[in-house]
Amino acid sequence: MTDLCHSNSLISLSQALENISNTLSPVKGEEVVNLHTALGRVLIENCSAPFDLPAFPNSSMDGYAFTSADIQKSAFELIQAGISWAGRPFDGILARGQCVRIFTGAVVPAGADSVIMQELVEAIDSTIRFPANTQARQNIRFVGEDVKQHECLLLAAKQLTAIDLGLLASAGIYEVRVKRKIRIAYFSTGDELRPVGSRLAEGQIYDSNRYTLAALLENPCHQVNDLGVIADNKAQIRLSLLQAAQSHDVIITTGGASVGDADFIKEILDEIGRVDFWKLAIKPGKPLAFGRIQDCYFFGLPGNPISVIATYQQIVTPALRQLTALTHKVIHLKAVCKSPLYKKPGRQEFQRGVLSQNNSGEFEVISAGKQGSNILSVGSRANCYIILTSEQGNVDPGKLVLVEPFNLFL
Repeated sequence: MTDLCHSNSLISLSQALENISNTLSPVKGEEVVNLHTALGRVLIENCSAPFDLPAFPNSSMDGYAFTSADIQKSAFELIQAGISWAGRPFDGILARGQCVRIFTGAVVPAGADSVIMQELVEAIDSTIRFPANTQARQNIRFVGEDVKQHECLLLAAKQLTAIDLGLLASAGIYEVRVKRKIRIAYFSTGDELRPVGSRLAEGQIYDSNRYTLAALLENPCHQVNDLGVIADNKAQIRLSLLQAAQSHDVIITTGGASVGDADFIKEILDEIGRVDFWKLAIKPGKPLAFGRIQDCYFFGLPGNPISVIATYQQIVTPALRQLTALTHKVIHLKAVCKSPLYKKPGRQEFQRGVLSQNNSGEFEVISAGKQGSNILSVGSRANCYIILTSEQGNVDPGKLVLVEPFNLFL
């Protein structure tokens, strides 16, 4: 157990990330999946081409295949000897003075080394008139032009994209070995929480955090288990954590990580595992616990919904990517602040903002509204974080600020 776990001091986000990174190791294990379920999964081994791509010379457009030996400086005529369709090639050998009608993707017939696009010729029955200055060896995709046989298609540790799946399919590779999914359990804590759809008594609220977490955890590399809402009962929370730790790599909870009398998470972790830190110098998201229960990693997120989102994105996301053996890169931009921002020095803040581009292509940002950690409506309007350092105070309009977009499409 580290000294940080019982300290009242706050640690910085960079300290927390370094602490976690030094603790985590990628999960072990693999499985074989087919291409239908491989999107977003992480390769265990290199994938090599079993044959040349293309495997045969084919036309890159609709036109006529011919031999360049027939080209003349002036216009000339060739006799059409047949047709080569995609999937139904011309089965003869092209002779001098002949050409073959050919379609995109069709096999270039033996004896041909050039294709001319159909718009450049004049067809009169079976006589095809070629223009002067016809070019040789054009519009053909040659064998191995894309990938040579045995050449590496994709490297191990690559997270598969849609175009990767197309590449594998073009090489006839239907199954791949990938890292197994991270097994993640999550639950909310709190006597006041009720499931959506039920009736609320006085003092009760709907549990929004589990829906937020479910969406944030949606990932092809995750196997997620929703354990519901656990009441503020120390014995029940303890049992739930111990049971979940037996069959999961990661447990994520919301609520119970603060300093209230009924906030048991840190106390329980001290008893059944270890706590590495539990107070972050960020806003929103000050109360946060990270630790271990046996071989299972634990993240105790705050209870306020905006704090859940911020701590998940800043802390949990890079950790889960490391467990999957992936790097984590965040895009930061500089933008001109167009509205006043209010902040007290002391903690790094992730204020919700609205990022846009003006007519000159410059990035501009305004506050999305009130910055309370319970105000989901402002979070819904936002498309970025405005990142303010711990030393910064209020920001006047016209100043440059650091911005972290939620996605790259504004």
